[in-house]
Amino acid sequence: MNTEIINRLSQFRALMAERGIDAAIVRQADPHQGEYLAPHWQVRRWLSGFTGSAGDLVVCADKAALWTDSRYFLQAAQQLEGTTIELMKDGLPGTPDIAAYLCATLPQGSTVGLDGMLFTRAAADKLRLALGAAGINLVTTFDVIDRIWHDRPALPDAPVFVHETKYAGKDARTKLAEELADARTKGADAVFLSTLDDIAWTLNIRSNDVKHTPVATAFLYIANGGSTLFIDPAKLNEATLAYLSSQGVTTKPYNAVKDFLGALGTETKVLVDAGHTALELLAILGDRAIDGGISAAAVLKSVKNGTQLEGVRRAMQRDGVAMVRSLMEIERRMADGTTTTELDIDAILHKYRSMGEGFFDASFGTIAGYGPHGAIVHYEATAESSSTLRPEGLLLIDSGAQYLDGTTDITRTICLGTPTAAERTDFTLVMKGHIALAKAIFPAGTRGAQLDALARQFLWKHGLSYLHGTGHGVGHFLSVHEGPHSIRLNYVDAPLLPGSITSNEPGLYRENIHGIRCENLVLCHPEMTTEFGEFLGFETLTLCPFDRSLFDTAIMTDEEIEWVDNYHATVFERLAPSLTDAERVWLKAATAPLNR
Repeated sequence: MNTEIINRLSQFRALMAERGIDAAIVRQADPHQGEYLAPHWQVRRWLSGFTGSAGDLVVCADKAALWTDSRYFLQAAQQLEGTTIELMKDGLPGTPDIAAYLCATLPQGSTVGLDGMLFTRAAADKLRLALGAAGINLVTTFDVIDRIWHDRPALPDAPVFVHETKYAGKDARTKLAEELADARTKGADAVFLSTLDDIAWTLNIRSNDVKHTPVATAFLYIANGGSTLFIDPAKLNEATLAYLSSQGVTTKPYNAVKDFLGALGTETKVLVDAGHTALELLAILGDRAIDGGISAAAVLKSVKNGTQLEGVRRAMQRDGVAMVRSLMEIERRMADGTTTTELDIDAILHKYRSMGEGFFDASFGTIAGYGPHGAIVHYEATAESSSTLRPEGLLLIDSGAQYLDGTTDITRTICLGTPTAAERTDFTLVMKGHIALAKAIFPAGTRGAQLDALARQFLWKHGLSYLHGTGHGVGHFLSVHEGPHSIRLNYVDAPLLPGSITSNEPGLYRENIHGIRCENLVLCHPEMTTEFGEFLGFETLTLCPFDRSLFDTAIMTDEEIEWVDNYHATVFERLAPSLTDAERVWLKAATAPLNR
């Protein structure tokens, strides 16, 4: 039994009983509704022991359950073992959602508690409606974790620095004006931003408050008379204060945001994205809030300008060089029998990436899954779990970097020995989907859900599939997962826009055998204009060879082989000038044309 987690749950239940709470929902969230959280906000992780980036915990008086998606099914099952917490595999038939679970578990008259700074209004309203139908009350002021998490990390205090216009391509004053102009079209005279990457992009500032994501913990109020950044003063020095002032931005302490919003005049109309604003803050604004849907900052941020795209292409070239050197070192280690673990793969990647100009950090925790670990979609090796590689089987490497001029995210599946027929078939079916999406041409206004089947069709024909999304937006020296667009089965009402960067990453995961994922980043761009309107396509940005030994050309079309050969020719042409003679020889072989 995991006595530490069981003891934490026991203490939490005592506080629930004290407050008259029969069940509590602990979201994996922060007041900014972000995906990646600073340690201070990792409440669900601390209380459950599950370390995945997605998943919510429900604690009742005599049982507990955790909901997470398919990326984490295997990981969660392992980490929850012995905690008494039941795993709920979200999205699978027969798995109730949290509201249905609570309605089936609690008697009429019960009370459910949650922290209103960690929920959006829509999520709370949906929950309140479902619970109310069963006679269950909802309290949105249940925030007690400080009473038992005695060594809780403090709010992050990493210093803020300016992301120079030579990288960003647009100054903060211009962005603030654009967002205010958008607000006026929606009947508002001010804008309130909670989302950390929107704030960082708007003000051209960066920090290191969230691991691998260079954002600063803050709120931003934008108004004609001057804008206000709510941030810990310790994060700012004279230079950053002077910079903010030059852009028309003053500062107040981070915790002053509630009082500030409450003191706004009743006639003030504030544009918010209610889907990314805490319930408690919306309640403070009351009728002063106008929900404008997806923020202008999020849309503008997703469309990279020319300066940013030039930077991304340079970053991709440096990243490709680092990947070539990493793959060569892995190959050498396998050949000479050097002991190599999954954790060593992370170290190898970091070594070569950190040599690149403008390197800042990894863009997420490296996923290096060997054999069965590759089937754990978001596996991250630890000292306890790290497997030793052998000269056989598949190694899945999903990694990326934050450079000052761009963010990278790449997955390669490589064979460490002689591939089996089954490995080649699985890999090729995944690559056929990758190629189909990379070659797609589609009308302007297309949503990602309308493209998703292109990447899955070849797997579906064999009764195979994968449960994660096929593509996510990627920021510019910001979050590796960026909205509002995505490519996935479920519908997201955000079109793919020219200038947006998206991942292309179909996969296939066979539990306890292997995992395969093939990922490049692609740029959406205009392809043609006809009498039927504008059509868009993708430019592949990532530069790194795929493992030629894993292609089964017998099940590929001539067009698919041509795409791989052309892509590999581009990889060699772009990377060769930055390589040594020996590295060019290796890359020439790695990018040689495929054979029938």
